[in-house]
Amino acid sequence: MGQVTPDLVLDRYIDTSKFGERPHLRGRRIPVATIAYHARDNGWNIQRLTGEFKLSQSEVLAALLYYEEHHTEIDAQEQAYQDDLNASYEQHA
Repeated sequence: MGQVTPDLVLDRYIDTSKFGERPHLRGRRIPVATIAYHARDNGWNIQRLTGEFKLSQSEVLAALLYYEEHHTEIDAQEQAYQDDLNASYEQHA
C-alpha cells in the first residue's frame, strides 16, 4: 500500500478544478475561504462551523488545513473575486 500524504488526504475533501478554480469542499461548493474566514473573523470553533455549514468535522478540518497551507494564494483569489463583484456592481448599479 502506498504512503498516505497530507496532499492525498486533502485531495479527498478539497477541489480546485471547478467553481472558478477557487478551492472549495468537494461536492459542496463551499469555498475554503468562507470556512476559514468565518473561523478567523467570527471566532467560530469547529463545532460551530460543522453546524452552520452542515459539514463533517473532517471537511471543516480539511478546509482549515488547506487554508493554512495556501492562505496567500487563497487571499489573493478572494480579493480578485471581490474586486470583480464590486466592478460588476458598479457597472450595473
